[in-house]
Amino acid sequence: METPQVKSDIVRVIQDLPEDATVEDAMERLYFLAKVERGLEQSEGETISHEEIKARFLK
Repeated sequence: METPQVKSDIVRVIQDLPEDATVEDAMERLYFLAKVERGLEQSEGETISHEEIKARFLK
């Protein structure tokens, strides 16, 4: 999560929270966003296409 877009993503996540959201709600969403970003970074070049998975299971 080190792209220049990080700040705008954080602001968007906060703005999308309901009016009655708590600080914990915001922290949970931001933590989720960080984990998704980290997972996407880790998976670059290491993913398998849907077609390949289907072929493996149909063998």
